[in-house]
Amino acid sequence: MIHSRRYYDLNTYFRERFGCRVQKITIDAGLSCPNRDGTLSTGGCIYCNQQGSGTGAHGRGLSITDQLVAGKTAMSRRYGAKKFIAYFQSFTNTYAPLERLSAMYGEALAIADVVGLSVGTRPDCIRPEVIDLLASYAKDRLVWIEYGLQSAHDSTLARINRGHGFAAFENAVAATKNRGIRICAHVILGLPGETREMMLDTARILSGMGIDGIKLHLLYVVKDTVLAEWYRKGEYRCLTQQEYVDLVCEFLVRLPENVVIQRLTGDPRKDELIAPEWALEKGKTLNLIEKTLEERGIRQGMATKV
Repeated sequence: MIHSRRYYDLNTYFRERFGCRVQKITIDAGLSCPNRDGTLSTGGCIYCNQQGSGTGAHGRGLSITDQLVAGKTAMSRRYGAKKFIAYFQSFTNTYAPLERLSAMYGEALAIADVVGLSVGTRPDCIRPEVIDLLASYAKDRLVWIEYGLQSAHDSTLARINRGHGFAAFENAVAATKNRGIRICAHVILGLPGETREMMLDTARILSGMGIDGIKLHLLYVVKDTVLAEWYRKGEYRCLTQQEYVDLVCEFLVRLPENVVIQRLTGDPRKDELIAPEWALEKGKTLNLIEKTLEERGIRQGMATKV
């Protein structure tokens, strides 16, 4: 594959598939998480607060339709987007009775110019009937399922109070493959106790699993989390911007060139962020990644061809 960038970015993937600008619209459907409602735990992962990486739109009384209509208007004006993906992001978006999930997804797909779904969830929260439901949409729509892995190492998953091991991810991928559903893995770089070798080992493991996409996230510290307390006590050190850039570049070269890179860093809320301050410099970080890839003469997939 030859791309204008040294990695296969999401915008390129969308243009190849739809021939126009496509934007994901984030949706808060008001669901919970077994790691917060007491099923597994009440504290959640060490880096997650009550907001659950969401917008809080459901709490403000906005329906899925309201959120999509507002998002379409904003994305059309800002990016000239013509088509849209409904991205169920907040908390665990397969963690509800099938009837509720069907109503949620159906409401989103009924909106004009919504050409698909992206469903964020935990690998231990997928059921055969939910896969069947998503596969039914995938017959004529684009459907991604985004599994929060974070790390391929069970010791790390236990340390961050994830509530599942790597086997749950392996099982979820196996159950989802060959159903017409695209699979995206979420990975966090800079997790407590992880060495550079461990993080790059996660890349190596994922490269052999046949996933379709990946999102890389920086571990940043936000208010009202266990990680915030660790940081206050000096028990956790954030990655520097250069450390993160180097890790991302090395991660990319270990991924097959056909894996869609959906994200290279996260978007912390300024009012919640404690550290590192450079996490707010998304544009600068992305530019540094591209500059580093160029200067080193490396690109996504290089290490997979050796």
